[in-house]
Amino acid sequence: MPRKFHGALAAGLIVLVATGRVVAADRPDRLERFRELAASRLALAQIVDVDAPADAFREIYALLDDEIVESLVSGGPFASLAFLQDRLDTFAEGWGGASLRLVDAGGLLVGAFTLDERSAGNSVRVYGRIDGDGPALLGALYREGRPTVSVPPGASDRAFVVTWEGPLSGWATRPLRIEVLRRDGDAIRVAWSTADLFVDGLRARSWSVRAGEVRVRYELRYPGWAPGCDGQSEAEDVYRVSPAGAVSRVARREHDSWHRDLHAVVGRLVSALAARDEAALATLVSDRALRGRLPATLRPEPTCDARDGPAVSVAAEADRKPWTLTFRRQATGWRLTGATRVLQ
Repeated sequence: MPRKFHGALAAGLIVLVATGRVVAADRPDRLERFRELAASRLALAQIVDVDAPADAFREIYALLDDEIVESLVSGGPFASLAFLQDRLDTFAEGWGGASLRLVDAGGLLVGAFTLDERSAGNSVRVYGRIDGDGPALLGALYREGRPTVSVPPGASDRAFVVTWEGPLSGWATRPLRIEVLRRDGDAIRVAWSTADLFVDGLRARSWSVRAGEVRVRYELRYPGWAPGCDGQSEAEDVYRVSPAGAVSRVARREHDSWHRDLHAVVGRLVSALAARDEAALATLVSDRALRGRLPATLRPEPTCDARDGPAVSVAAEADRKPWTLTFRRQATGWRLTGATRVLQ
């Protein structure tokens, strides 16, 4: 080979290497930028405003979106779930509070991203192929709580389930939102949500999502309910998610329903006393002497009830004086069998 050709080849290689270095230098290092943002914006959001809106994390999510979409465009091993998850794990290490998980949902990649459990800026982000344009971000949701993604077996229409898990309360329940998402053309829509069923919020004691079944046990808030008390009424629902993403409730069970029934009777008693409805009082209190001793101003107190065998004691007050009301369940329902003014 002529010496002149060797010289030209070497010069060309030098130019290519130099050009590659320039491109690499010009291209922003997403990982370093993520670390910078985590150390500044995320830390500031936690200290100053724990309810920072999703806009505060916009640049952080843009970095993650670019990383994932670029890998999908590259194809081959760079588009594999294993490679992408390994890359996201490296990002998550840059911020100790971050959790960045990817799930394959039948041709879609779904990211469950937690930047701060206390923030409303956590996100579920869906990536897929748009006809004629290649891979792209199809949609994103921002919610409070930690997101987890589950894919029903045999899911068609690219449907999947997302649970948003809030912080644990002092009485072992958590705010929870469960949603079913589906692809709709080149976008993602919420096909079903517990937010539509529980307008005051769902506070769950336990839940599971597996094999297309969603099971959740949750608090029932009703007159007489008090935070942290044992033996209060709860419900457990079972929902079935079809492969196409349709949701139907297939079972409901109540736990400790006696407590809600009892306090419905307490409410009727209070109303009857205030109105001096003697007929209603005679139904709820069979002892005439006891009925005569009950003040019209009697009201239940928001405290835990005391259960002793078949009897339940309910705290009450009248004219700022404490009372103890004793109820027993009879064939016709809960009835007042005793009332004592507590001496102070």
